[in-house]
Parts: sequence; structure tokens; C-alpha cells
Amino acid sequence: MLFLYNLGIRFYSFAVWVASFFNPKAKLWLEGRKKLFARLNTAFQGNTDPVIWFHTSSLGEFEQGRPVIEHIKANHPELKVLITFFSPSGYEIRHDYDQADYVFYLPLDTRRNAQKFLSIVRPQAVFFVKYEFWYHFLNETQKTNVPMLLFSSIFRKQQFFFKSYGRFFRKVLRNYTHIFVQNQASVDLLQSIQVQNVSIAGDTRFDRVKAIADQQEQFPIVETFVNAQLTLVVGSSWWRDLVVLIPFLNDFGAPIKTIIAPHEINDQEIERLQDTLNKKSVRYTHFQDQPLDDEAVQQALRESDVLILDTIGMLAGLYQYADFAYIGGAFGEGLHNTLEPAVFDTPVLFGKEYDKYQEAVDMVNLGGAFSINNAEELSQVMNDLYFDEEKRAKAAKVCTEYVLANLGSSDKIYRYFIEKIYKK
Repeated sequence: MLFLYNLGIRFYSFAVWVASFFNPKAKLWLEGRKKLFARLNTAFQGNTDPVIWFHTSSLGEFEQGRPVIEHIKANHPELKVLITFFSPSGYEIRHDYDQADYVFYLPLDTRRNAQKFLSIVRPQAVFFVKYEFWYHFLNETQKTNVPMLLFSSIFRKQQFFFKSYGRFFRKVLRNYTHIFVQNQASVDLLQSIQVQNVSIAGDTRFDRVKAIADQQEQFPIVETFVNAQLTLVVGSSWWRDLVVLIPFLNDFGAPIKTIIAPHEINDQEIERLQDTLNKKSVRYTHFQDQPLDDEAVQQALRESDVLILDTIGMLAGLYQYADFAYIGGAFGEGLHNTLEPAVFDTPVLFGKEYDKYQEAVDMVNLGGAFSINNAEELSQVMNDLYFDEEKRAKAAKVCTEYVLANLGSSDKIYRYFIEKIYKK
């Protein structure tokens, strides 16, 4: 099995190289790893401070790990923090994160790379976020007796760890010093395969979205556009989400403002979206350099029905303007973060494939979120929420109370780190 794993890693690297000729993300993946070890050597040369290493796959996992990073950094500034990313979607946006001392791409998972990386970085502890099971990095780190923690994980019986052919992958899990999971079902599954070093800590995303809500950052362009009207924010939408949303937006006759944040910003797809809408739409970046005290600029925003967010890194804060939120990805790509709008007293809608996401399941069961299968169901739910203020307020309250009831995961992980590992 190890031979097949190594072969798969090599094939993946080759596939990325081929894709880099026509795919910008693949090109960034390769470019970011050029001379990586030379840059690591330069960065860590002469460092004598203890280093803790956080690895996150992409931007979503980074945001999930961020409360733990900031909790540790606030209480132990003597610790140097290294963050590695696998995907450009995390590195390219957060490589200048001010709570990290070092930010790099993760080298390809080979035995030699893992050994070389560890010899340069010399971490005192390693944190992996949610789903990170790189065999060589885990195996070589375990050999050095450096503690490794996995947190905010959730396990399902359909995963390969729990299959008859999953022995190789079960070994990877046993390399962790401790695994913090989101629910009891995950504990039971892990213990059924003799992984005993596990406990429930919940999901650190609850702490992160609460921190965002507490900041209350203001967005003048959005405020001018919304103009105190009922607003729908569409977060991380794929085209399969828009196919469901566009008929509602085109046919809905009552006043409503809509902010659409595509999952991937692509000029061609944005033009396609604008051509499909029969409502007046504008792009956010067109107003970034415009004087908002200009009457013509204000009029252009206020007379528009749809604002397309063609920039990155703002979405989580924009849910403060939402009276309704639709979260993309649940028609096949993978549901995005439903907690970001929930913390802002906002009912949440999404597609039909959400059973892998504990928070989405919980909010649907509690009556704060709504799963829809098609455009007709979306229109029905949106009409109910729009015209029934009491129902909308009740669903919003459910969402916010659910978030508040699940805070504290990052503190549990921090306390374990301080009491069991760092001990200072």
C-alpha cells in the first residue's frame, strides 16, 4: 500500500505540472514550491525560539485553525508560529497573516521531503486542522517524538479508515498524539478501530465566526448598495447554485437587494451571470476607487438590484447586512461555511447535499436553516421568510443561539496544549 501511496503522490505532482500550462491555480501550486527548502533554510537560520507548526489545507481550514493560533499567540508570544498550506487558495490570501512568524507551502509528501522539512523547522508541536493525513509527514514527525494534534475533525463510517482495506490509513491516525473531534459519533468510530487518544472539543469555526461578528467591520460600498432594504447574501456560489437562484431573483417582484459572492472569480462567468439576470447588477470592484460621497456613485449603487462581489476575503463580514443567506456548494461541490451568516441573526438556505456537515444538519433540525432541492423550493422558502417577519426572526434567533451554545472549542485545545505539551 505504501508503494501505491508514493506512486499516487508522484502522479499527483505530474498531473499538477500538466495542469499548470492552462490552470492558474495549478501554476501557483508549482511556483509556490520552487526553491522551497532554500527559502525555509533562510527563514529559520539562527532561530532559537520554540516553533509550533500549524498545517491547513486551504483557506477554509486556515479560518478553522485561526482561533487556536491566536489563542496561543496571545498567551505565549515567545512561541514562533509556522503555518503551511497545501492549496494556493489559502497561501495566496493569507501569506501575510500577522499572527504567523513563517508562512510557506507544504512540500510534497515524500519521506525525504518530510525529513528535510523537520530538520529545518524543528517544531516543538504540530497542529493539523480537520482532514490532514499526509503519511510521510505524520510518520517522520512521530519518529521524532514531537506531539501532533488533529482538531475540528469529524469522521463518518463511509470513510476509508473504517473499511476492510483501510489498515494503512488507520496506521496514519494512530500517529497523532491526540485527536479532537466534533461529535460523539466520531469518538465511537475511532475507538472501534482502536484509536483511543480522542476526545470531543467541538468545532473551532464557532469561535472564529463569533470573533468576526464582534469586530463589526464596516463596508461603505455595501452599506450604500443595501440602503436599509431587505438583503439576500449568496456566499461561495457555484453555477449549479446560480441555476437555482436566478429564476427566483428574476421573478421576485418585491424589493430585495442581493449580494452574490462567486466561489471562483472569473470574468467570463461573472459576465455570464450578469447576462442571465434581468435585474440591474454591478460589480464591487467597479466602485472601489469611486468617491462614495458623489451623488452619481450613490445613485448607481442604490438603483442596482445585485452586487457581485468580485474580490476575495470580505464575505464573512458581509453577512452582517444579510436578512437571508444562501450558502453555495450543496449541489455537489461541498457545502461552504454556514456558520458565518448564522452568527449574524440570519436564516440560512443551501442545497440538498448537506448531511456531511454537522452544523448544517443541526440547524435544519432546529428550524434555523432550510435545505432546498430546486428553484421551486427556493422560491417557496424565500417567499415564506420574506413575507412572514415572525418566521424569519424565529429562524434567525435559532441560528444565533446555536452558534453561541457551541463556543469554546479553541479554549479546550489550548488548555490541552498548555497542560499536556508545552507545560508553561
